[in-house]
Parts: sequence; structure tokens; C-alpha cells
Amino acid sequence: MQRRAFHRIAATAAIASTLAPALAQEPQAYPNKPITIVVPYAAGGTTDVVARALANSMGRQLKQPVVIENKPGAAGAMGVVDMMGAKADGYRLTMTPVGIFRQPHLQPTRYDPIRDLSYIASFVTYDFAVTVPANSPFKTIQDMIEYARSNPGKLAYGSPGVFSGNHVVGASIEHDQRIRLNHIPYKSDSENTNALLGGQIESAVVANVILPYVQSGKVRVLATTDSERNPAFGNAPTLAEAGYNVIVPSPLGLAGPAGLPKDVVAVLEKAVQAATTDPAVKGVLDNLGLRQRFMGSQQYADFAKKTFVAEKSIVEIMK
Repeated sequence: MQRRAFHRIAATAAIASTLAPALAQEPQAYPNKPITIVVPYAAGGTTDVVARALANSMGRQLKQPVVIENKPGAAGAMGVVDMMGAKADGYRLTMTPVGIFRQPHLQPTRYDPIRDLSYIASFVTYDFAVTVPANSPFKTIQDMIEYARSNPGKLAYGSPGVFSGNHVVGASIEHDQRIRLNHIPYKSDSENTNALLGGQIESAVVANVILPYVQSGKVRVLATTDSERNPAFGNAPTLAEAGYNVIVPSPLGLAGPAGLPKDVVAVLEKAVQAATTDPAVKGVLDNLGLRQRFMGSQQYADFAKKTFVAEKSIVEIMK
């Protein structure tokens, strides 16, 4: 009896020992630890505020902390560079501003925005606005362009830097209308805005940060640059509505390293989409005058490919 019992115990132990490694290797459901999102701008800016709202919402849905890591520099491309060394497991992601598609056409870059990223989703879009001071004689975008046509190189407009999205708008208007403007690049949105308010420039192409000055009546928006109007800017038409062949979208999205597993992408895409209906996120976007525009993984990846090609032509007309 003792011998038979011993053999039964030994057999049971042997089976357990073979099952243990298999059980230990059983993958845990994603996510099972905190997720980091890289924001390629300084803390406190618009993109940082938006990213934190998104992270909070995603964290509640995924039942894991989603933390923000700010890595400013390289014209908003530090997140893409970071992804080149990140493990493709879904625990390190980055916000993806549209400027990442332009930089490789301006100078040699370490990254390729198509090869080195897995696109998850885009959930919001910025708007560029062509603005003038409230006391400007230009009441419409047509007024401004006709003045520029009659006075080549005289009309000064500001942007937060050469080859910024704001600069793309001005250069595209020049190219479309065969006019010449005087581009004045500043170091930041705030410098550009202060120059406009101080009367140092007749016009400025600005993003949503100008909204408080529009609401207070200090600035007039002549036109916006996406394919749809932004209600935050009142009745201002789009450039396309006004008859100009200029559309400059600026979506913001989320991506991970190349090779991100499809099931992980699906989980994250669903979380981003759910965040667009989260009242807390919507409140942040409304306060900033930003519009929701959701693109799922495949649509966002297609947008990335199309935009990367298009930016080459845009850069050529800016040089």
C-alpha cells in the first residue's frame, strides 16, 4: 500500500511539474501594467493638456494607469524617435502631430513616419485660422488677398516658425493665388499672437490658442483652413468655402512602435474611440476650441501615408 501511494504521489508531482511551466507562460490579458504616452511638447501646452485628458479617460477604461511623459524638441518628432527604441508591446506609445510627416522632407531624420510607427487612432483636430486685429480694414479673407495682390510683399503675416503648419497655410495661399506675402516667423504661438495684438504685423496664422482673443473681440478670424468650419470661430468660413484651393488639416493621434500586435492595437483603438464620448474629454476639447475627429487604425494609417507623400510637394513650394 505504501509503495502504491508513493507511486501515485510521484506521478501527480510529475504531471504538476510539466503543467507549471505552461501555466506560467500563459499570457496575461493586455494591459496588465501602466502605459506611458510620450507627448513631444512641453508640459502645460495645448497638446499636453489634450493628451492628459485622453490618458485619464483611457486609464479608467483599461483599468491601468496611463501616464504622460513630456519629451519636447525636434519640432515635435521626439515621440517618433522614442518609438524606434520601444518594445512593441503596447506599453509605450506617443502622440503624433501632423508635423512628423513634414520633417523628413526638410532635413535628414532618424525616423520614417510610415516604417517606424503603428498607427492606433486619431481623435481630435486643430484648426489654423487666418486672423487680423479687430481694428483691421480687412473684413473678409478676400479683402486681405486682394490687398496682397495689389501690394506684392507688403502684407506681413506671422507664424510660430519656418515650416510650421501655420507657415504651410501662408505658403499655400501664396501658391494658390500667385501672390507674395511677407512671412514673419516668430519663436512661438505666444510671440506670434503678441505681435498681432501689438500691431507689428497685419495678419497672423494661428492655431486654437487664439480663441480667447477672438472671444474677447480683440481678434477677427477671416478664415479657417480645414475642410469643415469650427463653430468656436463663429461664422468664419473655411478657405475652401471662400473659393481658395487651400485645405490644411492638423489631426492629432496616437501611435506605437512598428509591429504593434493587432489585438493590442484593437484594444487601444477602442479606448481612444470611447474617450471621444467621455464628457471629461469633451469638456477639455470644447474649452480649447478643438474639434473631435475620429480616425480608426486603418483610416489613420492611410491618412499618414497620403500626408507623408503630400508634404513633400508642400515643402517644395515653401523653400
